[in-house]
Amino acid sequence: MDAIMEKQNILIVDDEDLIRRSLNRKLSKVGYSCDEASSAEDALRHLKTRQADLVILDVKMPGKTGIEILPEIKQNYPDTAVVMVTAVNDPQTIVTSMKNGAHDYITKPFELNEVVESVDNALIKRKVEIEVKKHNQSLTHIIDDQGKEIRRLTLGSFEALVNALEAKDKYTAGHSRRVAQISKIIGQALGMTSEYLETLRWGALLHDVGKISIDPAIQNKPSKLTDEEYERMMMHTQIGPDIVGPVANQIIIDIIRYHHYRYDGRGKDQLIHGENIPIGARIVAVADSYDAMTSDRPYRKALTNEAAIAEVRRCCGSQFDPKIASLMVETWTQTGQEYISLQDSFL
Repeated sequence: MDAIMEKQNILIVDDEDLIRRSLNRKLSKVGYSCDEASSAEDALRHLKTRQADLVILDVKMPGKTGIEILPEIKQNYPDTAVVMVTAVNDPQTIVTSMKNGAHDYITKPFELNEVVESVDNALIKRKVEIEVKKHNQSLTHIIDDQGKEIRRLTLGSFEALVNALEAKDKYTAGHSRRVAQISKIIGQALGMTSEYLETLRWGALLHDVGKISIDPAIQNKPSKLTDEEYERMMMHTQIGPDIVGPVANQIIIDIIRYHHYRYDGRGKDQLIHGENIPIGARIVAVADSYDAMTSDRPYRKALTNEAAIAEVRRCCGSQFDPKIASLMVETWTQTGQEYISLQDSFL
């Protein structure tokens, strides 16, 4: 186990003695310090005296359930990671848990090695979140005339994080940079100012930043996602704005939040549609989809540029803003080699 994980404290909350002891032995063996609680009430009492780095929390227990105390744990101990344990693979329970702040979930019966992997991943995500939070808090002490430069540097650090994550995956390497470049080409064709183009570039670069909190196994799954996995994947549009919110302007936040919204409003839980979707998000939606289609994915090979453009045309007015999609097609026709060189330069 990585040294950054050694001696971190885990609180195991489950009403079954055998499960608690089994998890305690396994996690202690790989270097964690473990405590146990047999109920939700016992867990809350324990956290008041010894805060945990991570809580393994059973969903269903006598008295208060894990689902009921999860918001309380996240409110009182926001830096504590939580991994939920459920005996029933209920998508709604899992989605509710993730929206309320859980980092992951495991289902019974489980393999102990899978539990260790889940704990390791949750604590890595927790470390990143704490570092981002500390950095953002430090911004409040910077005087106004330094604020713009600090925001630029901080956004740059987020960009570096996205690039580092993409670099580990041959399927997404360079994706955010290509989306930014394609978005800029569309924005220039629309006659946008240089100031807006720079903001659009940042929004496109960071459109997937929320994926730092999504399980890599889901992102790299070599087959179609289940409904539950898709729900979890799409949470990056909710997580991303929270990550960059303290330093990003509203245009960047809107791009991250709405870049998967359909123009016709037929997306799941979609709140706005048409031209009510911010224009930056509508631009990135086309650029993101085009690059995804023309890149290899674990579950399919890349489409040709011609096939991808045909798909953009087909989705005009439904998935994409018809004016922006049509302009993208026109621009691609004129500068197709520029798009192709973008693909090649980041592979």
